[in-house]
Amino acid sequence: MYLDDFDFELPEELIAQHPPERRDASRLMQLDRATGAIRSRRFSEVVDLFRPGDVLVINDTRVIPARLLGHKESGGRVEIFLARRLAQTEEVWLCLTRSSKPLRPGGQLFFEGGLRAEVLEEQAEDGGQRRVRFDAPGTFLDVLEQVGRIPLPPYISRPDQREDRERYQTVFARSPGAVAAPTAGLHFTAAILDALRAGGVEICPLTLHVGPGTFLPVRVEDVRAHRMHGEAFLVPDATARQVNAAKTEGRRVIALGTTSTRVLEYAVDGAGRLLAGEGISDLFIYPGFRFRVVDALITNFHLPRSTLLMLVCAFAGRDRTLSAYRRAVAEGFRFFSYGDCMFIS
Repeated sequence: MYLDDFDFELPEELIAQHPPERRDASRLMQLDRATGAIRSRRFSEVVDLFRPGDVLVINDTRVIPARLLGHKESGGRVEIFLARRLAQTEEVWLCLTRSSKPLRPGGQLFFEGGLRAEVLEEQAEDGGQRRVRFDAPGTFLDVLEQVGRIPLPPYISRPDQREDRERYQTVFARSPGAVAAPTAGLHFTAAILDALRAGGVEICPLTLHVGPGTFLPVRVEDVRAHRMHGEAFLVPDATARQVNAAKTEGRRVIALGTTSTRVLEYAVDGAGRLLAGEGISDLFIYPGFRFRVVDALITNFHLPRSTLLMLVCAFAGRDRTLSAYRRAVAEGFRFFSYGDCMFIS
């Protein structure tokens, strides 16, 4: 199973650089994974694809302004990208860093708003990431909201702007901690969620704090050798009960995004029952994976050769997925975070 098996031609002009004028103005490709039938729709029609009794599982993580620009004691510039909080009682984070010279343990860093940091150690076994302790004049997340930058994906070739503070965030974002948005959720509006509930759809939250690993390329030719970065998750008791009841009663569980999918398929016992609780998920889903919880998937169009595309290929079949992607290119669908999406059932 090789990296080239998940490649496709993507014109650069189809990479969405800005969100659509309205969240629900995006396009929606409907794919039947049993027959391969494809239909192009507007996202505002997504309610028609649900059935009474369906359970829609959403990721309520909230993107934090995870990019920090500052300087070292020497005055040299430094950029910090927060990846994952490591401590419960203090602000110790696993971080990606960029500077003219390598950061050493004990090094002091300075940012706007009185925010300071100390480099604790390197994490060479985790891609060269470093443990960094932050000291803020007040609540860390409050200061971060003032001085941090929204961490737009590297394929968006512009600086973050004011609109990104709202649009690179789902309307149901509640739990701060992600450094990338669960982008399938960006299309949903409060009105669509209300219409789903009125139609008998149960909407259940879980949390996966998306990490920078979602942006990192696969660097091995045999994809089975790839290792995912760990991401913190939480499955509430109520969500586990609702999902398990749906599976027992033969009702569909629909995952909103690859992030929800990874949690649902990770936090299960041997009988396929979803377990409540929290932890770190490093589940890598690629073709051959046996899905035990997810019956349908809503997801954006993903990068060639990416782990996200591999997950979709595992769910819908590689040939059918790549055929749908070729059609999306031919019909001018928009790709990636601010792009259009698919409903796969």
